[in-house]
Amino acid sequence: MTRTVLTLASLLVALPAAAQDPTPVTFGTNWLPQAEHGGYYQALADGTYEECGLDVTIAPGGPQVNNRALLLAGKIQFHMGGNLLQAFSAANEGIPLKVVAAHFQKEPQVIMTHPGEGFDTWESLTEVPTLFLGENGYQSYYQWMMDAYGFKAEQRKPYTFNPAPFLADKKSGQQGYVTSEPYAIEQAGGFVPNIFLIADYGFDTYATTVEVMSSLIEEDPEAVQCFVDASALGWTTYLYGDASAGNALILEANADMTQDQIDFSIAKMKEYGIVDSGESETVGIGAMTAERIEGFYEKMVAAGVAPEGIELTDIYTLDFVNKGVGVDLKKELTQ
Repeated sequence: MTRTVLTLASLLVALPAAAQDPTPVTFGTNWLPQAEHGGYYQALADGTYEECGLDVTIAPGGPQVNNRALLLAGKIQFHMGGNLLQAFSAANEGIPLKVVAAHFQKEPQVIMTHPGEGFDTWESLTEVPTLFLGENGYQSYYQWMMDAYGFKAEQRKPYTFNPAPFLADKKSGQQGYVTSEPYAIEQAGGFVPNIFLIADYGFDTYATTVEVMSSLIEEDPEAVQCFVDASALGWTTYLYGDASAGNALILEANADMTQDQIDFSIAKMKEYGIVDSGESETVGIGAMTAERIEGFYEKMVAAGVAPEGIELTDIYTLDFVNKGVGVDLKKELTQ
């Protein structure tokens, strides 16, 4: 165990003492191993989960994997949600699922444009002739963009996750994640695209949430608390300390990942405050507030993305977050 983990374990009473035999649990991610999952791999690598009593297995997602279905079926205990829209949908379907933490304070979704083509401000994007957007994006955040800012349906052309059409058309825009697609454009196109993080313009969902079934909260709240706290510590170390142990696990688990891509992703997460900004800076990574969840829900109802009448307290709990876990560690690591 590293000095940092030992120091933290001695200071934080929030983490329960580890049992003789750690409880085995599985955390299903929503994509292949990458830096955007780094805090979890870091907590696994440096023993932070084990320190508070969990034997965690990380089950990667991917094109042919539906870890959310495994959560609903009781096959895994923790699941990485994309954003709050999934939880709204679950509540509408009567699924007893709760969000217990949000490790991304900002949705990493961006719109990119070519520099110097007249589309260098958010306001100018409503005049971009073509925006390459996937179906999920068109049905979710783009509906909000049309409602809130006047974007038009006819601007959209399908995005097939191939950047070639965007690279060929300098008067176009393309969706992406701030941690990923801009890097691909820089490598393939030889230029740095304009980046517009939609979270900074009002799409203020929490993202990379931790979802559990309500039954787990009732049956083993200590395991939930351990996972939430240890993940916050893992993310703090991953962003502000030595991330090499977490990165080694990511590279081992994903043969297509590179250290250059990881470095780019970490830099963008820090630059844009994806993981740590706003409330999380004072109450710890994973922070959530009822006001923000309610405000986002109202926007999505207005845009026709979420159904009316959801009882929001059914979809989340604040019992496991906002306890300041990792705040002192961040100060120690950044001094």
